[in-house]
Amino acid sequence: MSTNQAPEASPDPSGARAPHEVVPDARQRRTILIAVCVALMAVIASVSGLNVAQPDLAVAFDASQSTVLWIINIYTLSLAALLLPLGAIGDRFGRKPMLLSGLTVFGVASAVAGLAQSTEIMLAARLLSGVGAAMIMPITLAVITSTFPKEERGRAIGVWTGVAGGGGILGMFLSAALVDAVSWRWLFVLPIALVVVALAMTLRSVPNSRERSGHAFDTVGALTSVVAVVGLIFVLQEGPERGWTAPATLVGLVVGAIAAIGFVTWELRRRDAALLDVRLFRERGLAGGSITLLVVFGVQAGIFVVLFPFFQAVLGWSGLLSTLALMPMAVMMMMASGLAPRLAARIGPRATMATGILLAGAGLALMAAIVSVDGGYLSVLPGMLAMGVGMGLSMTPSTEAITSALPRERQGVASALNDVTREFGTALGVALLGALLSAGYRSAIDSRLAGVPEGPADTAREGVANALDAAHLAGPQAQALARAAQESFVDGWQNAMWAGVAVMTTLFAYVLARGPQQPTGTPANEPEPADATAA
Repeated sequence: MSTNQAPEASPDPSGARAPHEVVPDARQRRTILIAVCVALMAVIASVSGLNVAQPDLAVAFDASQSTVLWIINIYTLSLAALLLPLGAIGDRFGRKPMLLSGLTVFGVASAVAGLAQSTEIMLAARLLSGVGAAMIMPITLAVITSTFPKEERGRAIGVWTGVAGGGGILGMFLSAALVDAVSWRWLFVLPIALVVVALAMTLRSVPNSRERSGHAFDTVGALTSVVAVVGLIFVLQEGPERGWTAPATLVGLVVGAIAAIGFVTWELRRRDAALLDVRLFRERGLAGGSITLLVVFGVQAGIFVVLFPFFQAVLGWSGLLSTLALMPMAVMMMMASGLAPRLAARIGPRATMATGILLAGAGLALMAAIVSVDGGYLSVLPGMLAMGVGMGLSMTPSTEAITSALPRERQGVASALNDVTREFGTALGVALLGALLSAGYRSAIDSRLAGVPEGPADTAREGVANALDAAHLAGPQAQALARAAQESFVDGWQNAMWAGVAVMTTLFAYVLARGPQQPTGTPANEPEPADATAA
């Protein structure tokens, strides 16, 4: 049973609040929502912020591209690996203390990263930042689901989802502005400032809540989940860089797969005492919500892999302007996330999710059909807007479906599962759509290199940015090489987008057939209407 600044109540099988529990008033609930969203924004901004400073990091630390990628990816790796265990610990020992501790760790680590003078210190600081983020991220959503009454929970989750979805783009824009205006070290000022605000608001307004459990903490499940996530995320991050058949990639795949099988087997044995009761994936809500988030976040991440080179290499825009160009998509996503709960209340979560998936797929198809070098930004803007609306409509009911499937005493785990799904989707989308883009580019440019000297031609095959950099070595063919690279990139873009359309079409059919049927916002441990099912 949750405790909100009140003595612990004895567990109630119905999951209803005890009569003596203090329920925050409307003003405090608004403050709580702002506090957890500010904390979430600090975490989300740090996921993507360093991407805009890769050249600066390479110069500052005299680091290879591989090392720079590790500085960026080690944060995501530690974050994803620790979400489930730390979410469960927060449920048991108190969500407010876990949130405060996470903010402190995250803030200190961000300050160390901003002041780092060596690669080793930077990597350690980023690793510690991921630990702090894993303490923060699941708790922010768990605070909402354990504090807000059922009738307001959907709207609050919609706001949280909008920040989680659009916050990354906003963070990239602010990061790009700081890099252009000052230096890459100022990238860490933004998360530190957000942490300070979140700490003050959490201390003042966020109630503590923790759950009693009759079972010992599932240490084996926690450890196997960490190994599984580390192994599989490592494969997705390093496969494109090292090669999918490289020894390190294959070892990561084998270790991750064995640990994942071991985790599922162990959790089935533990049943009600499990860290994550995997039997719940038989329910439409948990399975449908998880699969939808995995695919939608994968497609979103893959879109960014395609859009940034298009803006910078094809259109010749700066990093700041390229990030600004994504803002309409982020705004539509955040607006649609706020609209989704009301739409779900009217037409149901399954129809809302399906509508969002259909719009997102249509946006992908629109971009694939009309994108061109000469069409510029206007050839992709309509598809971006449709994608933003579609993702916003699908993410909020998917998140609600996941949190509603687990009982109130496991909301930290439910929130962590939601976050792990997002991280896996992101890594998967970057790896797969990025690979499709690269393969399509290489295939298209080969037929356009007639007459180009061998050296620049070989360089051009490596990527569009490489081709533009080598164009001055091609003599009279310089302009032709640049144009060939840009057109080949657009061809690769279309391959990746049509693959995304196929994936979204499959997801649309799945959600129509197996999407959640119960009303959103009805947790598994609260009474459901008589006609609700969890097939």
